[in-house]
Amino acid sequence: MGTKSRFLGIIIRMNLREHVPPHFHAEYGEFEITVDIKTGIVTGKFPRRALIAVLDWYVIHQ
Repeated sequence: MGTKSRFLGIIIRMNLREHVPPHFHAEYGEFEITVDIKTGIVTGKFPRRALIAVLDWYVIHQ
């Protein structure tokens, strides 16, 4: 899985050959979420501030 971005201790990764729907993974310490690229739906748990940072990153990079 390729790393796309690192910021504030958050790592954004995406694997283009992974299952559908298109999504990316975000890791922060022991937390991990998956974000659907088309809908922005988040699966998993993240601390609130880190989640806001990931969703801001998602909006900027759509």
